[in-house]
Amino acid sequence: MPNTDLTLDEIVRNGLCIGCGLCQSIAGPQRVRLVMTESGGERPVASVALDDATLHRINETCPGTRIEGADAARLPANEQVDPIWGPWSRMVIGYAGDPAIRDQGSTGGVLTALGRYLVESGEVDFILHVAASREAPMRSRRQISFDAAQVLEGAGSRYGPAAPLVDFLAILDRNRPFAFIGKPCDVNAVRNLARQDPRVDRLMKYALTFVCGGASDLGKSEEVLRQLGLTEAELTLFRYRGFGNPGPTRLETKDGRAFEITYPEMWADEAGWRIQPRCKICPDAIGEGADIAASDCWPGGGPTGEDEGFNGILVRTQAGARLFEAALRAGALAIDREIGPRDMDVFQPHQVRKKRAVWARLAGMAAAGMATPRVTGLRIEELARENGLAQNLAEARGSRRRAKAGRLGEPAPEPRAGG
Repeated sequence: MPNTDLTLDEIVRNGLCIGCGLCQSIAGPQRVRLVMTESGGERPVASVALDDATLHRINETCPGTRIEGADAARLPANEQVDPIWGPWSRMVIGYAGDPAIRDQGSTGGVLTALGRYLVESGEVDFILHVAASREAPMRSRRQISFDAAQVLEGAGSRYGPAAPLVDFLAILDRNRPFAFIGKPCDVNAVRNLARQDPRVDRLMKYALTFVCGGASDLGKSEEVLRQLGLTEAELTLFRYRGFGNPGPTRLETKDGRAFEITYPEMWADEAGWRIQPRCKICPDAIGEGADIAASDCWPGGGPTGEDEGFNGILVRTQAGARLFEAALRAGALAIDREIGPRDMDVFQPHQVRKKRAVWARLAGMAAAGMATPRVTGLRIEELARENGLAQNLAEARGSRRRAKAGRLGEPAPEPRAGG
């Protein structure tokens, strides 16, 4: 039987890599290393030819080649499944019970509050997440947090590339209970790995995520530096949002200068977002594989000003329901009101559009000769049937055109000069 697994270069060149780092952990850093490319993405480069078994394991776990919906065994008896928003047992608008966490965290601080609750209660030994690099604050790094103060270091959105899974197997080797906070695609990667490695389900007590608008490459942040006349070496802080909802993008320099950019100023020009190719065909930007997902909840999809901070909270699994109720009882979370899927449509209209368009976009990529991920359990074909032929044809033709023009793929990964 011929080997149909993609090489690492093929995964990258077909625009399927999101830079999670799991391939480095599986192959080992002596054989695969994530590097920063010229375009500002973190991508894997193999220093030796990978054997078939390793390459197959990567293909079975990579969130660019295999994307699956929630495992039915994790879902509670009262679970509902919405065509757009997937499985849920409860949806609310809520926020962190601690006002300081609510202010500092992105939106309402819910994920930070849950992480702190878990380490403070002793239910887990640590949280695996990402935080700003201390040495290069515009960049993000994998962080393991053992106490509440360390968890708080990771509060706030990190819009640039982040690779939380670069040493995930070594983290499992610790044989200690933990929770993971990452992007939906990162959660998909570890759920894929759980089918091969039973330690994932035994040790990773919770997978928490956010409803994701897409990951920018580092070029977006570098453009901000150019506009301000700064260099990366001058920075002591690059905070994308937080300290308010949404809060400003704030930069601070070693010589004491500070700069702030409002959220609308930072993100007004969608053409300049520098969203990575994998995000444009993502069938699960809403975190269906997570135990709990948190979102912005701005009517129309964007903020009209600052507010106290509120998250949409989607409780998805049995484990998520237990955690949510325990966090409420402990005061780590507070509820503003109950909501439902059609409320989420109003808060996240771009997610509705993407979920309906993904099947046709993937069909267009395939028609252009590009590799596409295996997608199961996410209802994308069902949603495409609701669109109508004309809409699906338009999406597929647009995707095929962009693929032919090279806009849905990437060059083979090469390290950028200077790192």
